[in-house]
Amino acid sequence: MSLPEACVILSVIVLLLTSSKEAASFQSGSRSILRALSGENKALVDYAVDLNSTNFDSVLHDTPATHAIVEFFANWCPACRNYKPHYEKVARLFNGPDAVHPGIVLMTRVDCALKINNKLCDKFSVSHYPMLFWGPPSKFSSHGWEPEKEKSEILVIDDGRTAERLVSWINKHLGSSYGLDDEKFENEHLHSNISDPGQIARAVYDVEEATAIAFEIIIEHKMIKQHTRVSLIKFLQLFSGSSSFKEVPKGKCRSACEL
Repeated sequence: MSLPEACVILSVIVLLLTSSKEAASFQSGSRSILRALSGENKALVDYAVDLNSTNFDSVLHDTPATHAIVEFFANWCPACRNYKPHYEKVARLFNGPDAVHPGIVLMTRVDCALKINNKLCDKFSVSHYPMLFWGPPSKFSSHGWEPEKEKSEILVIDDGRTAERLVSWINKHLGSSYGLDDEKFENEHLHSNISDPGQIARAVYDVEEATAIAFEIIIEHKMIKQHTRVSLIKFLQLFSGSSSFKEVPKGKCRSACEL
């Protein structure tokens, strides 16, 4: 074998080794990307409640929420897939154990692409996807919706194409001021621990401070009158844990009644 031939063979071997390493690196990188995407998908939480024809009536009838939103969609619909993150942003405010504003609105969805829901979607005359309805939960479980019907407690949400617009629509109908950035108050995340001396001391201090302020207001505004002293006595009995505070007989009340 001549020297030029050996150089050509050596060059080919080097190229093969380099390409195989790049391929392996690409495949490994691809797998890493897929794993990352998979992990992100698992981390996502659906706040909206999935309903179907078997649980639609019972869930909406039993919910403690005052209002309900039902989204009728189809799983094959690109517009529905794009809209889902917007709907979930709003559902986070009202649904689930960590809801920021619980008991106000129950946000649900029904997949009209599933055969089991055909009659349910027909009952609400679903004409496009996604289609959102608003109303008292009990009305959903006992009624449908017809476009020709003028007076109905179930309304079509005609401007909820984004999370911002949907929240704005809700605020307009409730007279509220909910926002997508609303969070729970910090004290709602605190857990009481009766064995924690520090927490007990803080609680006692809060009660003492509140009581002192209350008496300052009572004295400043001269709120102890003949007809209000019974309430004051009951207030003091509440803190003393006994009935040792007795009502002062009429005519003998001086300093307290003259405040």
